[in-house]
Amino acid sequence: MMMKMMMRIMVKKAISLFVILQAVILISYFFSSKVFANVETAFLSALFIIIGASYAYKRMVLAKVESGEYVEERDLLDKIEDPHELYDDIEINDAPPEELNLKEIVKEEKAKVKPLNVKNMKYGVKGGISLFRLVPYLFLVLGFIALKNNNILELWYYLPSLFIGIIAGSFISKEIFA
Repeated sequence: MMMKMMMRIMVKKAISLFVILQAVILISYFFSSKVFANVETAFLSALFIIIGASYAYKRMVLAKVESGEYVEERDLLDKIEDPHELYDDIEINDAPPEELNLKEIVKEEKAKVKPLNVKNMKYGVKGGISLFRLVPYLFLVLGFIALKNNNILELWYYLPSLFIGIIAGSFISKEIFA
């Protein structure tokens, strides 16, 4: 019950941020419809890309957790202090080089490396080809082409609006998907 209430508050914050930004963008229409078209297209493109990528990533992580594939790793502080695991309690073979069996060592190290197979590729491709990621990029490309073909593309307004959309998308996705 409390979780639903918290989620509603977060969604309300995200929607109110979106509405406020849309109201500010609507003001640009009174200056010029050309400026408004550039600002709105760029803002919505960036916003949808960030939100879509965040949602797709969250779904991918939840699917891995539910499947039991997730393996708990070292804690963050340990990774920062010892990124290459130099101080772990793993025994080191201090035998002289003449006594080492290099073929066995190479076989052991090769066994540790995960081969690139279809199962491993499926997860990477699945996250990259998600419709939640592809549709916003399609909107970005088609919006840019439409502005360019109608001779109303103004990069002075378009590029800063992309930046504003990225920032707004980050805040909104943080509120909703955190």
